[in-house]
Amino acid sequence: MKYQIRKKAIVLLADGTIFEGKSIGIEGSSTGEICFNTGMTGYQEIFTDPSYFGQLMIATNAHIGNYGVHKDEIESDGIKISGLICRNFSFDYSRESAEGSLKDWFEKHNLIAVSDVDTRALVTYIRENGAMNAIISTEVDDLDKLKKQLAEVPQMDGLELASKVSTKKPYFIGNENATYKISALDIGIKKNILRHFEKRDAYIKVFPYDATFEEMSSFKPDGYFLSNGPGDPEPLKEAQEVAKEIIEKNLPLFGICLGHQVIALANNISTYKMHNGHRGINHPVKNLVTGKGEITSQNHGFAINREETEKHPEIEITHVHLNDDTVAGIRIKDKKCFSVQYHPEASPGPHDAEYLFDQFFEMIKN
Repeated sequence: MKYQIRKKAIVLLADGTIFEGKSIGIEGSSTGEICFNTGMTGYQEIFTDPSYFGQLMIATNAHIGNYGVHKDEIESDGIKISGLICRNFSFDYSRESAEGSLKDWFEKHNLIAVSDVDTRALVTYIRENGAMNAIISTEVDDLDKLKKQLAEVPQMDGLELASKVSTKKPYFIGNENATYKISALDIGIKKNILRHFEKRDAYIKVFPYDATFEEMSSFKPDGYFLSNGPGDPEPLKEAQEVAKEIIEKNLPLFGICLGHQVIALANNISTYKMHNGHRGINHPVKNLVTGKGEITSQNHGFAINREETEKHPEIEITHVHLNDDTVAGIRIKDKKCFSVQYHPEASPGPHDAEYLFDQFFEMIKN
């Protein structure tokens, strides 16, 4: 890249703290809840993950953009983060198979990005003070205007966002003559989840976030799936009702991330907003059924109440997060239902937990 003078930019947190940086060349402002991902790779999959809708992403890896972008590494119909904060932004890329630069891709989607930020200090601040709303901007000379704009951003706690990322109408994935049929509720679904179902000889019908059980069951599926997604699970009353009906009829049900939280709420287990969440591709989880450890891909800012889960007579905790002992997986005793808080489909991340898809199809067979 030819040398160019880059404009100043700032990261302004809701508590008034400011971190300085530089614009990558796309001017303007963007707001959202600030969060950080510790993954060393997979930035394009992260940026297009619907679970990140409404969030400003801090990349803890020192270099972002160095391998460009590729159409096969998109997890939805486009970029879902509100903006990017990073240390070093690579305007040039070195991967031979890349189809373009990250800068050009950001320009296409008009995504604001701030680089040259002391991300180590910023992440340390968020870890200590918790996730909060923030604004990133190249309009550094009018702080009062930015503060006013930031004050109008709604809090993530209580915010329903699944409707913002869900499909507007049902669609199909896979071969219609496949062995299995799956009804999937899209509350922020990732493409790689659908790939895993299709790879296991399933034909999938994906339904909007507010679909009813009657609509989903009209497909005559062999199993049901509740997807990952953004925001607070508590406002998703329709999805909770769908989960209740599937469980009452003892039909095969699998939930990932937000879907896991919806299943918990359907069983009267409350959820809560975490101090700063789990986001990365190296989170350690213990499978309590097998005693084995798993390295997992995670992305969530809410979790289910462990004490209530342990006291629930019909629920068994199957997985725990080894860093903080939060619930990472549950199953309903004597029912064909289980869920996990993390991402077995990875993309990005390790493949340790892929067996959960096989477990789902084994449950359907039996």
